[in-house]
Amino acid sequence: MGDDEQHLISDALIEGWGEALEQNDPGTWTHCKRVAAFATVLAHALKLEEVEVRAIACGALFHEIGKLEIPEAILRKPAVLTAEEQLVMRGYCLRGYDIVRKEASLQEVAEFVRSHRERFDGTGYPQGLKGEAIPLGARIVGVADTFEMLVRDRPHRGARAFTAAGAEIQRWSGRFFDPRIVDVLLNVPDEEWRRASSSL
Repeated sequence: MGDDEQHLISDALIEGWGEALEQNDPGTWTHCKRVAAFATVLAHALKLEEVEVRAIACGALFHEIGKLEIPEAILRKPAVLTAEEQLVMRGYCLRGYDIVRKEASLQEVAEFVRSHRERFDGTGYPQGLKGEAIPLGARIVGVADTFEMLVRDRPHRGARAFTAAGAEIQRWSGRFFDPRIVDVLLNVPDEEWRRASSSL
């Protein structure tokens, strides 16, 4: 995170939370940093004010912080989670919200952490928010999170090209994702995504 973000959060807290995330689930911190970079690209493309861009980047950086409180047996389970375990896993959004909102400067950021798994059609969690009732920052983080997972190598498949990932996101426009944010994502040149990926 750059100098501008210091108005929100200290280097020590970033380092501490980042190390905890990585120890808890290796690879998570790198994922979160990439999501923050992609969310920043989207926020700038939406021409948001810099203070809002910084808050969204911070929310993206710590969108998975609540997984620190998910039992390891569930978090790292190699098999499909049971229905009960899925409910526990889904609780990471609220747990993350509780962690982040303890910092006085991160109240807005905490809302992004809580709501990034909401869906535009109201079928998400934890509150079942719909459309513009979902904070804009959370809508951006949600798109950036999915996009990052699509363009990264996963154990069950290789990374998708940026264009192919964008096409997959577009399939869920208006259902999972805000159509305005999807349209912005589709118009970002591949070179800009590459720069964001390599800047970490």
